[in-house]
Amino acid sequence: MEDQAVVGHAVAVAVAARVPVLLWGAPGTGKTSVVTAMAHAAGLPCETVIASIREPSDFAGLPVVAPVGTGPDADGAPAATAAPRRVDLAPPRWAERLASAGRGLLFFDEVSTAPPAVQAALLRVVLERTVGDLALPDGVAVVAAANPPEQAADGWDLSAPLANRFCHLGWPVDGRTVADGLGGGWGVPSLVELPDAWERHVAVARTWVAGFLRVRPDLAIAVPDDAARAGRAWPSPRTWDMAARLLAAARVGGADDVASVLVRGCVGAGPGIELLTWIEEADLPDPELVLADPETFVLPERGDRAFAALSSVAAAVVGDCTPERWAAGWRVFGLAGETAPDVAAAAARALARARPPGAPIPREVRAFAPLLRDAGLLM
Repeated sequence: MEDQAVVGHAVAVAVAARVPVLLWGAPGTGKTSVVTAMAHAAGLPCETVIASIREPSDFAGLPVVAPVGTGPDADGAPAATAAPRRVDLAPPRWAERLASAGRGLLFFDEVSTAPPAVQAALLRVVLERTVGDLALPDGVAVVAAANPPEQAADGWDLSAPLANRFCHLGWPVDGRTVADGLGGGWGVPSLVELPDAWERHVAVARTWVAGFLRVRPDLAIAVPDDAARAGRAWPSPRTWDMAARLLAAARVGGADDVASVLVRGCVGAGPGIELLTWIEEADLPDPELVLADPETFVLPERGDRAFAALSSVAAAVVGDCTPERWAAGWRVFGLAGETAPDVAAAAARALARARPPGAPIPREVRAFAPLLRDAGLLM
């Protein structure tokens, strides 16, 4: 089991990547304190919302009737007919404060004590950061904490749709951690700084996930049968995409030590370990090194690994597409097409769609011309 320092670092990566994260742990173990302390140390506004004492309208928005129109006639007399009305969904004050700040942490505490109607109202808030008619800024991250239902006050299992919107992390506590904290102070995780263009790497991580799911298609979606397991991490297209995003953020942010806990927190322990093992054994080349010197590219022998390697090259080109990088990408695909034309052709569509305006068509495209014409990507 990971210690608190590792889990705290994982929370910091998830906050930086704007992936909703949920801390599970027993009551009184410092989940709330560590989240609020992290926000305070980083100078971020933090709004704590206790889900169990809220109504669905606190998240879906309170319906308010508002007038539409110009009101009285120009001469000051009342309008002859009633002005048309509309219904707005007014957000609560905590949402308005975060929107005004432009950044911060939205912390949902005691989520496992929220009844089903409140959990349903949370769905859009967690995934889209939208409260009523108010869209929160991109600088707002969502963090939550929960006690296991059997340890919570009037606890509920999380609904499967709500659980599938979070990266689930266990909050471990042992005697040594408590003793160290009481004696020397509790550690506060530092937020992770990601470079401005870090999201370019997400597309590459998605190609790794895609290559893995070609081998294990049954794991693309696997909704647990019982409510308790459905209320935790399980694989779906959404959580695989979250895992790819967090995998990219961990690698770019120099936090490889927490990549495993984050991936497992999105899709579950079994599928997460399988993905990470597949990536490690595949020994996929760095697409940037390949684009810098296409002649060094060696295509993996296995079809799934070859597809992932070529797709990652195409994704790297799409993320920063210049005529030179586009031509280098086609050089890689030309070399791959000599030994595995079917695999190269399957991955070539993304590269063809990314052609920069005015870029000349490299000679390597000829080998894929029939396929690209059928797909409408080449005239």
